Amino acid sequence: MSLTRPAPARPEDARASRAFRARTLACSVTGAAVVALDGTVLTLAQPALQRDLHAGVAQVQWTGTGYLVAVASLLVLAGRLGDRHGHHRVFALGSLGFAAASAGVALAPGIGAVVLLRVLQGACGALLQPATLGMLRTAYPPDRLTGPVALRTGAIGLAAAAGPLLGGALVSAYGWRAVFLLGVPPTLAIGLLALTVREPRRPDRTAPRPLTAPPRARTGGDPLGALLLAGALGLLVHGLVTLPDPGAGGRAAATLAAATAAALLLVRHERRAPHPLLPPALLRSRAVAGGLAALLAASAALSGTLFVTTYFLQEVQRLDPFGAALRVLPLAVTMVLGAVLCPPLQRRLGPRGAALAGGALLTSGVLVLARLDAGSGAAATGLGAALVGAGFVTLMVTATATVVRHAPEEHAGVAGGLQQTAMNTGPVLGVATAALLLALVPGGGFVPAHGAALPALALLAALTLPAALALPPRADAPGEGAPRGRP
Repeated sequence: MSLTRPAPARPEDARASRAFRARTLACSVTGAAVVALDGTVLTLAQPALQRDLHAGVAQVQWTGTGYLVAVASLLVLAGRLGDRHGHHRVFALGSLGFAAASAGVALAPGIGAVVLLRVLQGACGALLQPATLGMLRTAYPPDRLTGPVALRTGAIGLAAAAGPLLGGALVSAYGWRAVFLLGVPPTLAIGLLALTVREPRRPDRTAPRPLTAPPRARTGGDPLGALLLAGALGLLVHGLVTLPDPGAGGRAAATLAAATAAALLLVRHERRAPHPLLPPALLRSRAVAGGLAALLAASAALSGTLFVTTYFLQEVQRLDPFGAALRVLPLAVTMVLGAVLCPPLQRRLGPRGAALAGGALLTSGVLVLARLDAGSGAAATGLGAALVGAGFVTLMVTATATVVRHAPEEHAGVAGGLQQTAMNTGPVLGVATAALLLALVPGGGFVPAHGAALPALALLAALTLPAALALPPRADAPGEGAPRGRP
């Protein structure tokens, strides 16, 4: 069957396309950075929040747990909504809702209101996060995605580095409520900006659509699949969060068993559903599966390692929070620099080679930190942190670009939701693993060289290596179900 040649692009179309991409990139980068910043500053605000609202420790923990459960439960469904109704619309809804919920938390009169508003904030964050990738996938051709994804990752690293310092300064000067007001102006601005974005007419759309072209994902929904997935992920996150708590083993085990049962029901349902929530073509892609596995293992290893190292620096070496943050600052520095270097690295080594290099760096960094003892100095900690940051950012940019690139455009939101699910579930898994091993091997305390937590997390980091082998050897390798470049 012959295809009609696309009409040449007009100058006004090219200008509109550049403006569309610039606005989309601004929304994506700012949205991802604000969410990352919110996650880093909350921990610093919790002690002051507890004192001011006369709350218990368990109640304060739910300000974080409620957010995580809401986010993890809704990410893939939010991505599917973006595929059906437009990523910019869903992004705008999530951003404006996030701003409203953040302002509500800052004005909340009691801990109950804070927890409920944090759950609402998590739901809005779930709408926002997959859209940051879905918008990029629809704005950029597959062969030009690595640069925008790297810029987005660099912004996340910069926000993560600035978060503890900025949060500490705000809490000290203005109290915990100022921390939640921090994200209101940027999310309000990008939400309104996203409402003004209109996708320009592409030259290829003046031509008749070939019969083989995939339709936009406007088929019927899958409410039962969405409910089962939300239940499975929500129960999984809740079980992992409560697992390290003393005396909560039985309750956590029951919660994890319920999550497993929900997951099995989801698999059975998706195989029979006429329009499944999780598209089979996407899940069958070797590159997508490998990228998601690498992101899950890498984010688990990073978060678990930071959890152990932070306690070591503050409880064993007696550094204050600011001093501990300075010791691990090389991690954030190499994340920002690594995001800049990732696109040329992928062009030279290909996705598989870049991911293997990132996995090796991440594993090496965790092993260096695993040798720390009470007498270790700043150089050893800084070296390990730098290796961890360099390895993680290389894996994150490479695996994310691979997942988004190899997802058909009509399923870009679901792909973004799966990527964000891996990035949100991995940290919970890593911290739960570290906390469990710290409790099971009490003799080592928080000294990495005497415990089992960091060696186990190094093994978890090493799982990124076989996952990297599933990535394509070259950036232009189509892989299973990979989309063709846009004219």
